Amino acid sequence: MKKFIMAVLMVVLMAVMTGCSMSEPITSDTQGVWNHYFIYPMSLLLTSVADFSGGNYGLSIIVVTILIRLLIFPLVMKQQKSTVAMQKLRPEMTALQEKYKGKKDQAEQQNMQKEMMELYRSHNINPVAGCLPVLIQMPIIMAFYYAIGRTTEIAEHSFLWFSLGQSDPYFILPVVAAITTFIQTRVTLTPDIQPQMKMVMNIMPVFILIAGLTLPSALALYWVIGNLFGIGQGLFLKKRMKNLNDSASEASMATN
Repeated sequence: MKKFIMAVLMVVLMAVMTGCSMSEPITSDTQGVWNHYFIYPMSLLLTSVADFSGGNYGLSIIVVTILIRLLIFPLVMKQQKSTVAMQKLRPEMTALQEKYKGKKDQAEQQNMQKEMMELYRSHNINPVAGCLPVLIQMPIIMAFYYAIGRTTEIAEHSFLWFSLGQSDPYFILPVVAAITTFIQTRVTLTPDIQPQMKMVMNIMPVFILIAGLTLPSALALYWVIGNLFGIGQGLFLKKRMKNLNDSASEASMATN
């Protein structure tokens, strides 16, 4: 599952950086399940919010970005809760792995898997619960990203000093997007993060900067707002993680 999640994240990263399939405008007549049921509703939401705000598509991107991040925030919290539960179970999992260390025959491996599943069941933990929220969030985030890039009305409007359909002439947005991406990675990094994931997170600000120099400013604006929300979310989740770990430690001490 970890390898699968990594593969998905890498594919998404490459798609975001290259801006693929951004040339075809999205409309109600665009064919395809992904286009019709995912991207077009996001585009319709963007245009509806813009109409409500007097045709301000920059403000619409900001509002809808925050709205979507708030809607998927419960999934993020559920993922964190599952992570804390797995961390609490880690000593027992390590002991079980040590028990079967060096035993390579199929029967012994099956016994280890059975005992591992019993361990999960006894603590009421679903081992894939931490991965499912990520898989649910990904289509929502990607559909919104493509909706911004393929909504014709957005490209025809300006916001602040830049045209939403063109790259920032002063390079301010790409630089801010890269800086906020870097800060967000620092906030969200944890001591037990996988080396491959850490590498991806470390190089992401560079990719964001390079992409922001060429892609429409609407996408760079989306990155900046999403990153700012992510920084605040990361700080909140770190504090919540500490509280959950403290509560788990107190409950364990009370039980002993």
